[in-house]
Amino acid sequence: MRALVVENLSENFAGCAVREVTTPTPGPGEVLVRVRAASVNFPDLLMTRGEYQFKPPLPFTPGLDLAGEVAALGEGVTDWKIGDAVVGGARLGGFAEYAVLSASALKPKPARLSFAQAAAYGAAYLTAYVALVRRARLEPGEWVLVHGAAGGVGLAAVDLAKALGARVIAASASDDKLAQVQRLYAPDAVVNVTGGFKDKVKAITGGRGADVIYDPVGGDVFDESVRCIAFDGRLLVIGFTSGRIPTVSVNMPLIKGFSVMGVRAGEYGRQFPEKGRENARAVWRMADEGVIRPHVHAELGLDHWREAFDLLANRQVVGKAVILPEA
Repeated sequence: MRALVVENLSENFAGCAVREVTTPTPGPGEVLVRVRAASVNFPDLLMTRGEYQFKPPLPFTPGLDLAGEVAALGEGVTDWKIGDAVVGGARLGGFAEYAVLSASALKPKPARLSFAQAAAYGAAYLTAYVALVRRARLEPGEWVLVHGAAGGVGLAAVDLAKALGARVIAASASDDKLAQVQRLYAPDAVVNVTGGFKDKVKAITGGRGADVIYDPVGGDVFDESVRCIAFDGRLLVIGFTSGRIPTVSVNMPLIKGFSVMGVRAGEYGRQFPEKGRENARAVWRMADEGVIRPHVHAELGLDHWREAFDLLANRQVVGKAVILPEA
């Protein structure tokens, strides 16, 4: 089969190449999936440079989220049959024509979603769910400021927060992206963060500030978020796409009465397995019901993987870029 292989850790994806590799065989409790679509996530990019917290040994095939069809069953697997349309997530393996996953890690693909939409859904919406529901305990009517609102995890947070009854401020440095977010998900307000956003957020919220701030950006965005969060607010640390990990003087949470909360959706599920299963059920139930919906920015073949990676790295994506291994 063909797969994108990371052979060396390097800047600018120089260590990546599409190779012919041996098709994997599912072991006991595993399923071989014919991959129809796999979404590109920021951790995939970081892993090509060895900058993500999970550091697999070389060589490896990245790809966290995928959708496809069951191609073979390992010993003892009875919940699935050949040809079933499934979605799944693993730390590795999605950017290939076939991938092996644990049978328990798979779910039926929602009929409402295409393979590309289903691949774009899992990690982004699970992160948003753990952040907003489990960590922030978001209440209807609260103001949620979503940074990086046009990115995969940001757009998922906008969509989910609206579905949960919150009032949403979508934030980005691009007016064009904000216009697209407005068209797709109708947030209550949009804010261009260029030149600062504290006063804009305060004005929108009647001087109170945002009750919940969802920050996958870090850096200067985090620094200014501390200045426009409401008393008893929750500042959710999702990631650092800006490249700078910020710090906060602890007198600020003391004086302003807010909490800084780290969000790792996958680790949350590993630490609290039953809650993790509840999270996954809730997220996929909402997809089945059409309550929330992912947006696919671009669908590209495996030979165009670099274009897909560059779209994300250069912040040109609204939603998700998806790789179609057989296209």
